[in-house]
Amino acid sequence: MVRILLAEDDESMRTYLARALERSGYEVVAVATGAAAVPYIDTERFDLLLTDIVMPEMDGIELAQHAAAAAPDMRIMFITGFAAVTLKAGKAVPQAKLLSKPFHLRDLVLEVERMFGNESLTGLN
Repeated sequence: MVRILLAEDDESMRTYLARALERSGYEVVAVATGAAAVPYIDTERFDLLLTDIVMPEMDGIELAQHAAAAAPDMRIMFITGFAAVTLKAGKAVPQAKLLSKPFHLRDLVLEVERMFGNESLTGLN
């Protein structure tokens, strides 16, 4: 099963996204801040980091950079409602996907499916 670490500071959005992904068959661990996500990245294996960019304490770009160093096989997808930070995210973590708010849950699930659809759960092709 694909494991997703979700970092989103908006509680209702975090709950909404986690439920939608779980209903689509993904295992989701959801946290409220980038700083809260770091121990998970350092101690557990996740296939995808799904993170908001603008968050208190540690923003999503810093979190993604930590994830890229600590778990280089983990894929990264940013979600943001701020167009200005999109360019900064693309430069900081060029391999990451970006989904701009507002988006439909169907779009999120389809993007995750595109990322993992042709791979087995072990990561082997």
